Amino acid sequence: FRMATVRVFNHHLHSSFYWLILVDAILFVLAFYVGAYLYFLPQHGGFENYLSQIPVRASLFAAVTVLSLAAMGLYEPRMREGASGILLRTIGGFVAAGMALAVIFYVLPELHMWRGIYFYAAATAFTANLISRSAVTSFTRREQFKNRVLVYGSGEAASTINKSMRRRADRQGFTVVGFVRVGGEESVVDGERIINLRQSLADYTKQTEIDQIVVALDDKRDSLPMEELFKCRLEGVEVFDLVRFFEREAGKILVDHATPGSMSFTDGFTRSSASRLAKRWFDITASIILLLAAWPFMLLTALAIWLEDGFGAPILFRQERVGLNGETFDVLKFRSMTVDAEGDGKARWATKDDCRVTKVGNFIRRTRIDELPQILNVLAGDMAFIGPRPERPQFVKELAENIPYYNARHCVKPGITGWAQLCYPYGASENDARQKLQFDLYYVKNHSLFLDFMICLTTVEVVLFGKGAR
Repeated sequence: FRMATVRVFNHHLHSSFYWLILVDAILFVLAFYVGAYLYFLPQHGGFENYLSQIPVRASLFAAVTVLSLAAMGLYEPRMREGASGILLRTIGGFVAAGMALAVIFYVLPELHMWRGIYFYAAATAFTANLISRSAVTSFTRREQFKNRVLVYGSGEAASTINKSMRRRADRQGFTVVGFVRVGGEESVVDGERIINLRQSLADYTKQTEIDQIVVALDDKRDSLPMEELFKCRLEGVEVFDLVRFFEREAGKILVDHATPGSMSFTDGFTRSSASRLAKRWFDITASIILLLAAWPFMLLTALAIWLEDGFGAPILFRQERVGLNGETFDVLKFRSMTVDAEGDGKARWATKDDCRVTKVGNFIRRTRIDELPQILNVLAGDMAFIGPRPERPQFVKELAENIPYYNARHCVKPGITGWAQLCYPYGASENDARQKLQFDLYYVKNHSLFLDFMICLTTVEVVLFGKGAR
């Protein structure tokens, strides 16, 4: 029994994610039954009379609570919060669930549940959630439940695993048994076991109970032991190259190790007419919902900008960006910098503690309110709700010359939020752009409505906790 990654609608998820959701969903349904029983306990026969109404309400309670906890980032496999952070997020999740249920009951009063039942159910579910999370986390972190990975190579390519996956949270689903020294390759892996094979690769993997082999060679021209790797496959051992391994475990595509051949023959990077139409409807629906929820904040933002800079100051800021298929358009944002931020006409990266950012601008950047006018870009069709962030033409030209596959991100519409924004902090350099491109390529390759929905949920966490804002 191993905690492997599984593919759902093209998106790779750790199975621990499923187990935690499944356990919580069952516990929340049971918690509603317990809440109803405790509420009717003083009343003889009350619980039996209410029993037929419980299944639908219990399912609704469980679904809304699970989604609310997901929006707080509590089902993120690489979450690095301590006990106090998890408690804070759990409280926020249950508060959000209560607010969401109140809205649902207002729209669908026939599903209304009594406050006493909800109080008992929520208290029971809250306690059960903390216990189950501790138990499931402790269970899935055991080494015997992780995939045992053997890396074929010990040079610079192989060391990427150590450099990019240092933390325990990055290695939730696997443990590295060692790195095999190959031919004359110089070993540069630090802090890991380097293996000099004195037996066949197939015999070694069987002897040490290897689950996965990751081929990570510096010189791709080196001959691979194809027959040995095939024997390993026949024994049930999975064999990946480094790029595919990172795609599964880290949700990104290593642009410096990908080859034109591997990119051409891999699954993904497809866009059918049906998927484009479905995504367009998703974009319009999500944008209208966000607009209905956010218009009071947008109005207050406009007033705040006027109060700080004067009623003659511009509220919105237009800037040329590169969109689908390299076409340019004007992106709309609330102005967060001084009016003459680029008075010399030279494009500059935004930096930490940028002196050009106003007081109001600092707040709306941290809360992502400055991005809300882009809803109009989405409704106009220039942008999608979810997608790579649009970049300025001046930067695109420079980055495309220096970073492999950079223009591939223009195969889909840019978005208000995206996979790279959730997985990597604000980018303000060419290196940051390279790192974010790896996540953008993962989205372009594997995008689906399911992934869009997951990104929408996680974006709530980003906004609430200010991740990556600058």
